[in-house]
This record gives sequence, structure tokens and C-alpha cells, in this order.
Amino acid sequence: MIRLLLILLLALLIGAGLALGLEYDLGYIRISLGNYLVETNFWVGLGLFVVLVALSVFLMGAARRLFHGGGMVSGWLAKGNQRRARRRTTQGLLAMAEGNWHRARKLLTSSASHADMPLINYLAAAHAAAETGDHEAVDELLRKGFESTPGSDMAVGLQQAQLQLAGNRLEQALATLVRLRKQAPHHPFVLKLLKTVYVQLEDWRELSRLLPELRKRDLLGKDELDQLERTTWRNLMQHAATDCRRQTAGGRSLEPLTRLWDELPGAMRRDDQVIREYAALLASLGDEDQAESLLRNVLRKHWSDELINLYGRLEGSRPEEQLILAEQWLKDRPNNPELLLALGRISLRNELWGKAREYFETSLRLRRSRETLAELSRLNAHMGEKDTSIRLLMQGLVQDSGLPDLPMPKA
Repeated sequence: MIRLLLILLLALLIGAGLALGLEYDLGYIRISLGNYLVETNFWVGLGLFVVLVALSVFLMGAARRLFHGGGMVSGWLAKGNQRRARRRTTQGLLAMAEGNWHRARKLLTSSASHADMPLINYLAAAHAAAETGDHEAVDELLRKGFESTPGSDMAVGLQQAQLQLAGNRLEQALATLVRLRKQAPHHPFVLKLLKTVYVQLEDWRELSRLLPELRKRDLLGKDELDQLERTTWRNLMQHAATDCRRQTAGGRSLEPLTRLWDELPGAMRRDDQVIREYAALLASLGDEDQAESLLRNVLRKHWSDELINLYGRLEGSRPEEQLILAEQWLKDRPNNPELLLALGRISLRNELWGKAREYFETSLRLRRSRETLAELSRLNAHMGEKDTSIRLLMQGLVQDSGLPDLPMPKA
């Protein structure tokens, strides 16, 4: 109320001043523009000048509001671009779902600059480019995605590694994952992808170094991890055996293989499949005594049908001791067909033909095995019983082939 009264008072004072001023003739204003001449009273000219100044100030303010960031025009244009970007992004994602990779890539890329989340557009467009086999475009789109969103290095890197894996670009994927692991040494997904790359590259040495971390982080199921570890060390032993064979005959050493055995984790040194692989490699390299000693010690503590089968195949330097030991095991396992098969083979090495045949026949009665049948048939043939040998082979062949019961001519 007081402000209104002050404004009215000020207006009255200005009006009174102007009224008094108009009583005095202050002259006139004369403006010459080319051939034009404008003359007016001083007070009229002053009023026109004030109006012109006020109008200029108003227009300048309006222009600033319209064309700066907070202005209506720029805001309207920005909202229009965002609406179009959302629409084209949606269309691009739908095209991806339909498998229309070229259209998806075009829509997603063109709308990325005005999209709410440009990184999503670039990642999806990179996936579409990968589906068409354009690996250079994949790398370029991922680079743009990284530049569009600060702090997206890990997300972009993981996407890049997956696309490189999918495109069978294993060396590039490995380089990407090694870089990511330096940034995040314990990142679960990086470790799992590294495992996949090492397996596909058959880089068993690096995989053996990664396995403890995989087990510590519990990133794979126990059975899957055990099998992976078993496969890794078996392959490493085979490579070590190959290194042994490459040595000259006069200077051949088992050191590469035995050194690797000492590196094995405790669980693998107790694994039947790994022990069998190691013993079989020792035997193939000419050290059957060491293989026999290893299996004998293992079988005394832990029974394994798989290992006793290999034990019966080994030609140790003391076959009589092998026979005595195996017959002691038979007291505890009188109906074990694998042990009986091994005893038959060890008996052959001791030239106990009758005992060997008895062991083979007993094993065959307990379990019909092609391996046991072949051993018995071979022994009978060498003992002069060729008819029996042929009959056994025929029986095994007929049964293993699943032939139907048909009438046959009488001999």
C-alpha cells in the first residue's frame, strides 16, 4: 500500500514538473537526413527519444531470452531432438530384436548424439556391427561410446571382449581382458572371460595360474572347476612329455615331466585321472619302474579300478613282486573283475599260462568285457586251443554287434 502511494506521488511530481516545463519554450529540435528535414518541439522530441530507448532495451532483452540456453527457441529445439532420438532408438532396438542388423546400426548410431544415454546406443550399434562382421566399425562405435560417457571404460571393455570372442578374435580379446584385469584384478566377469579365452587358445600354463583365483572367488561350480583343473594339468603333462621326447636319445631326461608333477596342487596329485595320465606318460617314455612304483603306493592307500587296469599293463623289472602284491589285494577284493584282469596279465609276464587263463576266465564270468575276452582268446590261440579262441571271438563279436537271434545251418 505504501509502495503504491509512493509511485502515485512520484507520478504526480513528474507530471507537475512536465506541466511547468511546457510553459517555457526551450526551442525546437531539428534533424536533417539527406533531403529530409524533421523539426519538432523540444518536449516532443524528448518523449520520442525516451520511447525509442525503452523499446530498444525491451527488444534486446527479448532477443537474449529467445536465443540463449534458457530461451524458449533453444529449449524447444532440444526437446524436439530428444523426442526424435528416443523414437529412433526404440526403432533401432526393435530392428535388433528382428535381426535387421544394418537398419538397427543406422538408427542407433544416428540417434546417439541426442539420446538420453548415448552409451547404450553405441553398445547396441557395436553389437549390430559385429553381427555383420564389420570389426572395424565395432571398434569405432565402442570408442565413441567410451568418449560419450565418462567412467565407462570397464563396461565398454567387457562388451568389446565379448564381441571379440564371438568373432573368434581371440588374440584381441586376450589383450583387452589383460588390460581390464590390470584395472580390476578380481573382477568376476573379467576372470570368467579370461578362462574362456585361455581354454580356446589352449594356453594351459596361463590357465593353471588363473585357476586358484577362480576357485578362491567361487566363480564356477565345483564339478566344473575340478574338471577344468584336471584337463589343464593333464594337457600340461602331455606337453612336458613332448618336451622330453624332443631331447636326443642319448641325453633324454624326464626332468620336464617330473618337475611339472612337483608343481601340481595336492588335490590333483590325488586325482585318479591325473595319476593315470602321469604314470602312462612315464611308461611311454621308458620308465615303467617309476610308473609301477607310483601306482603301487597309490593303490595301497586308495583303490581305483582305473589305476589297477594300468598297473596290470606295466612291465616292471620285478614281475614276481607285482604278482605277489596283486594277489594280496585279491584277498580283500576277490570279485573285482579289473583286478582279476590285471592278475592275468601279470601272470603272463611271469609265464604262468594256466594261472593267467584262470584269472581271465574268472574276470569274464564276473563281467563281460571285450578287453578281457580279447586277452583270453589270444592266450588260448597261443596255447594251441585255436577252436576255443575262435569261438570266444565269435561270441564276443556277435554279442557286441547286437545281432538278432536267427536260425543258422547246422555244421
